[in-house]
Amino acid sequence: MEANFFRFLKIVGVGYKARAESQGRLLYLKLGYSHEVELCVPPAVRVFCCKNNVVCCTGIDKQRVHRFAAAVRSCKPPEVYKGKGIMYIDEVIKNKQGKKSK
Repeated sequence: MEANFFRFLKIVGVGYKARAESQGRLLYLKLGYSHEVELCVPPAVRVFCCKNNVVCCTGIDKQRVHRFAAAVRSCKPPEVYKGKGIMYIDEVIKNKQGKKSK
């Protein structure tokens, strides 16, 4: 399979990890929940974990690659107060200030 389209996801947070198994067919995510999130990868998409916190989705169909990357991102979208969660590599999250103390 020749991969023409890529989508990189960055996982930010203490203890947040990702691992791919069975030749890129399964993706396991540790996202601070009481359980691991298990995602089955569609047939036209492959998943690789460059590090514990960088996930690469590749494939020959652009729509399927982007749809799967969006499904992974929706497991833990980035929050605006601390910046933790799953975000795209080129995505910029502006942090909010939060409560002001007197």
